[in-house]
Amino acid sequence: MIKLFVGLGNPGFEYQGTRHNAGFWWIDALAEQLKVTLQPDAKLQALVARTQIQGETVWLLEPQTFMNLSGKSVAGLAKFFKIPPEQILVVHDELDVAPGEAKLKKGGSHAGHNGLRDIHAQMGSDQYWRLRLGIGHPGDKAEVVNWVLKKPSPDQRDAIHDCIGRSLQAVPDLLAGQMDKATRLIHTHKKPNKPPASPLLQSPPSS
Repeated sequence: MIKLFVGLGNPGFEYQGTRHNAGFWWIDALAEQLKVTLQPDAKLQALVARTQIQGETVWLLEPQTFMNLSGKSVAGLAKFFKIPPEQILVVHDELDVAPGEAKLKKGGSHAGHNGLRDIHAQMGSDQYWRLRLGIGHPGDKAEVVNWVLKKPSPDQRDAIHDCIGRSLQAVPDLLAGQMDKATRLIHTHKKPNKPPASPLLQSPPSS
């Protein structure tokens, strides 16, 4: 099962709405769904929340180190609480996936994503799960840095948030370790509906 949900992004008001912060958007939506509040943790240099779901401790984490140093927070929490890579899900923006789509995968290259690059280095492993939220590609490699640090168009923003809503429906499967089922749900491109909340997401939060 997934015990640590990580969203990647850059801290600060000026970055809040930028494509590179899609991972933060996902974690914020999950925190709202779980009714937990992310709190600053100076030692981890991150915003952190902890809750209990069916007797298991589950963590939410948003590194506040800026993207290129994301691994410090992830590895710090994972190593202290002995969470193995295969029980970690890192949610991040993905240039090679269209806005409105998401892909779930385990392991593999960081593909030039600086947040993943640092997590690879700090964890000493690539065997964690990634939820790749599509932000599209500018079409010119030279424009990539500018692209990820700008806000998406309203249509793209709506597509990304629709995708976040749909992928959150896979959280009960992610928590249960039913990764094949979660993958099928996430890879099905359709408008999110709002079914009754799963019992997995109704456990009272702990501080």
